Amino acid sequence: MPLRPLLLAGLLATSSAFAPAPSNHALGRTSPSLSMVAVDTSDIKNGLTIELDGEPYKVLSFSIMKQARGAAKTTIKFKNLKRGNTLENTYRSGEKFETAQIDKKKSQYTYEDENGNYFFMDSETFEEVMVESASIEDQKKWISEGMECDLIYFKGNVIEVAVPSPYVYQIVETEPNVKGNTAQGYTKPATLDCGATINVPGFIEQGTMIKVDSDKGEYIQVAKD
Repeated sequence: MPLRPLLLAGLLATSSAFAPAPSNHALGRTSPSLSMVAVDTSDIKNGLTIELDGEPYKVLSFSIMKQARGAAKTTIKFKNLKRGNTLENTYRSGEKFETAQIDKKKSQYTYEDENGNYFFMDSETFEEVMVESASIEDQKKWISEGMECDLIYFKGNVIEVAVPSPYVYQIVETEPNVKGNTAQGYTKPATLDCGATINVPGFIEQGTMIKVDSDKGEYIQVAKD
């Protein structure tokens, strides 16, 4: 083989070896997602979302019943994130499930329409996303104006809104602190700027900014400046 073609072939091979690999940007933007993973009863925990009969179910609670003979049984209470209904099933130890393949997208709450639907703006694309009232029923009392939440998608549809927790809210209404009331553990109801009502220590005044565990609906502490 002539020398010149050999040299040309060598140069082409060398240049291709150092060519940059295509970046994620060139392949298109992808959203953070959780792929389907096989789990069994020993992996079950509150908040886990699994797929049953093609629909997403979130674990609300579970209990393990040990038996004198035979394998233990696990009773799981689920919530269907599409329909809103709950169900409770009992499984033998070691039975397998598949986690639901879901996507999470940061989105900012903008407003609620007259039908109770909530509207968010995707934090990356700035597109408006409507979330039906039924999909946000458990969380709506914790959502305040301008809050950034995680929209949870399953097969392209929003099935849940994850509210940040802990989060700082302002108390807009509560009874005044009674001077001389030093009873340990004394609490009183307080309404937050998001609309939710929780119990707070008796010394807390209206207008105070407090940190709240919105998952449990509990007061944590007075927010620091």
